[in-house]
Amino acid sequence: MSDTVTMADLYPVLPEVCLALMAMALLMFGVFRGDKSTSSCSWLAVLALLLTGVVMGLLPEEADLAFGGQFVVDQFARFMKWLVLIGSALAVIMSINYNAREGIERFEFPVLILFASLGMLLMVSANDLISLYVGLELQSLSLYVIAAFRRDSAKSSEAGLKYFVLGALSSGMLLYGASMIYGFSGTTRFDALSNLFTGPSPDPGVGVVVGLVFLLAGLAFKVSAVPFHMWIPDVYQGAPGSVTLFIATAPKLAGFAMLIRLLADGLGGMHVHWQDMFVLMAVLSMVIGNLVAIAQENIKRMLAYSTIAHAGFLFLGMIPGTASGYSAALFYTVTYTITALGAFGMIVVLSRKGFEV
Repeated sequence: MSDTVTMADLYPVLPEVCLALMAMALLMFGVFRGDKSTSSCSWLAVLALLLTGVVMGLLPEEADLAFGGQFVVDQFARFMKWLVLIGSALAVIMSINYNAREGIERFEFPVLILFASLGMLLMVSANDLISLYVGLELQSLSLYVIAAFRRDSAKSSEAGLKYFVLGALSSGMLLYGASMIYGFSGTTRFDALSNLFTGPSPDPGVGVVVGLVFLLAGLAFKVSAVPFHMWIPDVYQGAPGSVTLFIATAPKLAGFAMLIRLLADGLGGMHVHWQDMFVLMAVLSMVIGNLVAIAQENIKRMLAYSTIAHAGFLFLGMIPGTASGYSAALFYTVTYTITALGAFGMIVVLSRKGFEV
C-alpha cells in the first residue's frame, strides 16, 4: 500500500468526506448559535444525510476500492448505506418534538447522530479489520454520549456508563482478536484472509482460531447476541426514547451488514471454526430473548429482549455460510429495522413529559 493518498482513493469515500465536513460545520454552527439553534441543527442534519445519499448516488455503479483495499464500495455497500442514511434521518425527525417535550433539546444530539452515521458508513464499506474497527469505534463513541443525554436522570447516566464500560471491554476483545489474526496470518484484509484460508484443507492454526473467537465475541456484543447482551435492557430502558429509537435501528442495520461482509468476504474459509459458535449464540439468543421478554413490565425493556431474540433469528441465516443464507439474513435485517422504527417511533410519539409508555 502506498503512503500517498491519491484522488483515486478519495473518490470512493466522497460521501463519507462530505458527511464529515457537514457534521463539523454543523457543530461549529451549533457552538456559535447555542441551544437556540437546536431545531435548525436537527433539520440541517437531516439535509446533510440526504445530501450524502445524493453524493453516493452520483458515484459509478461498478465496485471500487480505496486506500489499498481497506475500503470497498459495491452494490451491497450502497444499498446498506442508503438504509442507514434513511434510518438516521427518520430518527432525527422523530426526536425533534420528543426532545423538546422532555427538556433535552440540545444541538449536540443531531451532530452526534451525524458522527455515528459516519461511523456506520465506514463499517458497511470496511474491507479490513483496521477500517472495521475505526468505523465501529466512531459509531460507538457517539452512542455512548447520547445514551446519557438526559443528564439530570440517574437511569440515563447509568445507561450511558454501563454502555461505555461494557463497550470498552468488547472493543478490547475485538482489537485483541484482530491483532491475534494479524500476528498469525500476516494480514488484516478480508480478501487476503479469504484467499489464505480457502482450499481443500485450510488449516488456520490455533492462534488464528483463538483470535477469531475474540473477534466474533467483540462483534457479538455490538449486535447484542447472548451471552454478550447484558448491556442492552438497561440501556434501552434508561436512555431517552429518542436515543433508544436510534440505537435500535440504524446501528443494528450497520452492525449486521458489517458482520455479513466479514463472514462472507473474509472468514468464509474458516466457516467450520465459527459455525458452532454462531449456532450456540443463535439458540441462546432466541430462547433467552423470547422467554425473558414475557416477564418484562417496561415496554422498552421488553423490546430490548425482543432485539436480542431477533439477533438469534438473524444468526440462523449466517450459520450455513452460503449466499442464500446471507441474503435471507439481510432481508430479515431490513425487515426488522423497519418494524423497530415503527415500534420505537410509537413509543416516542405517545410519550409525555415524565412518562414513557
